[in-house]
Amino acid sequence: MVIDHVGKLDEGRAWIEIDLGALAHNVAALRSHLPVGCRLMAVVKADAYGHGMERVAARLRQEGIDSFAVATVAEGVQLRKSMREGKILVLGYTAPKDAGLLKEHNLSQLVVDGAYARALCAVNHDICVHIAIDTGMHRLGIEASDLAEIEMVFGFDNLIVEGVATHLASPDSLDACDVEFTNLQAARFFSVVEALNNKGYNTGALHVQASYGIYNFPDMKCDYARAGIALYGVMSQDAGISVPTGLKPVLSLRAQVAQVRWIGSGESVSYGRTFTTDKPMKLATVSIGYADGIPRNMSGNGGKCIVHGKKAPVVGRICMDLLMIDATGIDDIKQGDVATLIGRDGGEEMRCEDVAAACGTITNEILCRMGSRLPRVYFD
Repeated sequence: MVIDHVGKLDEGRAWIEIDLGALAHNVAALRSHLPVGCRLMAVVKADAYGHGMERVAARLRQEGIDSFAVATVAEGVQLRKSMREGKILVLGYTAPKDAGLLKEHNLSQLVVDGAYARALCAVNHDICVHIAIDTGMHRLGIEASDLAEIEMVFGFDNLIVEGVATHLASPDSLDACDVEFTNLQAARFFSVVEALNNKGYNTGALHVQASYGIYNFPDMKCDYARAGIALYGVMSQDAGISVPTGLKPVLSLRAQVAQVRWIGSGESVSYGRTFTTDKPMKLATVSIGYADGIPRNMSGNGGKCIVHGKKAPVVGRICMDLLMIDATGIDDIKQGDVATLIGRDGGEEMRCEDVAAACGTITNEILCRMGSRLPRVYFD
């Protein structure tokens, strides 16, 4: 469900707010770090990291972005239905039996290895492709050392090579050994590109950096930088950035307070009786839970909500649809109030990075796991 107004939803128990103005700000911030001639390729996979792919892509097009990346052919088809123009690159594996969808919907496909290139060629469709070069990530791609296998892709008449790409394994680490490995990956990639160019092949658009690479390795002169998590105003975690990002969070997560009550000392809260009060507590139940994407381990590990500009810790096990907070320090809290799980309320803020740290994960996972029953409220 998409609601095009801001504020508490009369029919809603919990919702997501998407600030499209912050998204536009982040485009400008990222562009300021790109080398001359390099453009953003917006990564909008996983429903734009939980932000809503079609609405995000439409706003990004207003900012002049015309190249997008998705993970699956289904995502590509969905995006193409709302976007007639522009490039859409499928970064994941598309079964050869579904290759006709690539042609039908004008999608480009990442070639994950030589055998896959041969399988795509055999379907007899003209398919636009980008060749993935494995320079050390060892996830997808043709080994950088196997130049003959890479050359083979250029020899297939029905595979139209639009670009060559690789993916960096540790661009989010500033440790000397990781920086050295990242530079080694880049050297391997550009060595392959040079060898191909020397043999007369047109390698098309080059792209190496993703969000962290944009900030930590800005001198890699490519045609595209694949901006994912950074577009949405957060980084995967707090560490690992060498310069200020200048980003603004795009997403806020809020829910209504369902009940407020006082309980006595020695009372347990929620399933399993994992939390017991050591003094009287004002307990508030908030209408959101793990079915909405809240990790169960947020409780007891620093997870908090903000109500009336004050932070309150999450206590007891998180339930499928509800969670509880210690609201003892919030004098005026009442049923129907708004609790902020990600975002600002008054002078306080719960960043997505804070939530991820409390849960022992990264922001990417927190954002992508938010449930489909959460309405998205868009404003600009």
